[in-house]
Order: sequence, then structure tokens, then C-alpha cells
Amino acid sequence: MKLNQTDFATLGGVQKQAQFQYEKGMRRPNSDYLAAISAGGVDVLYLLTGQPSTVTLSVDEGALIAGYRGLNARERAGVRALVDTIVVTPRRKENTDEQ
Repeated sequence: MKLNQTDFATLGGVQKQAQFQYEKGMRRPNSDYLAAISAGGVDVLYLLTGQPSTVTLSVDEGALIAGYRGLNARERAGVRALVDTIVVTPRRKENTDEQ
């Protein structure tokens, strides 16, 4: 990603000193920090374990997931309905056209 320490801290929503302490093992990041950097495209599984994630999300995909997780149940249902309308319905029509 080629971020410097200040940029990485900003991505995670922490001060540069906190980022420094994470990198030196003097402090452990919380879940808010990990979610924020994940939404920014960081492979958190790799960061924590050294094992790359089998699913790699783009920055846009991470932002969508992070945004979705911030929604209440009603809003999530609306997003799923929207996705069904955009993605599922055209596919069903394509399958019908092929028969």
C-alpha cells in the first residue's frame, strides 16, 4: 500500500503515536482500528497472522461492507432489496431469454 506511518494512522483513525506503538508491539489495536484499515484495503488476517486472506476485497468493496455493517436492520433489508433488484432480476431474465 506504500503508506507512511502518519497515513496509516489516519486510515485507522488513530494518532501517529498509537500507530507507532502498534508497530513496536507496545500496544494492541482495537476492533475499530482493524475494521477501519480493513475497509481501506488492508488484509487484516495477514497483518495479524502472517497468512494472506483467501478473499481479497478492493477498497470499494471494503468500504461497501464497512458501510453496510453500520446500518440498522431495516436499512440492511433495503440494501439487500436494492442488490436483488439490480443483480438477481437481470440474471433471471437472462436465464429466461436463453431457454
